[in-house]
Amino acid sequence: MTTTLHRYSVTETPTVARAIDLAAVTWPELRDNRAALLRRIVEWGAVALEEQRARVLDERREALRKHAGSLEGVFPADAARRARDEWPE
Repeated sequence: MTTTLHRYSVTETPTVARAIDLAAVTWPELRDNRAALLRRIVEWGAVALEEQRARVLDERREALRKHAGSLEGVFPADAARRARDEWPE
């Protein structure tokens, strides 16, 4: 079938076969279509990755909020200017 979309070849290694077999139990309506199961695995994997990325970003933002201002007063007010002045132009 002609398409402008990218196509990929995936070898059904034991790990890939195990994932497809598990998917067949999860989505029995697709059990006879291993390619469809593989596509579903990829779709679900993308959702899981998006959720994981959101959690990591939330954790990083929380850490920044928690520590914001904790070094206030540690450096003199002109510390940034003095550090820049040490470097040649």
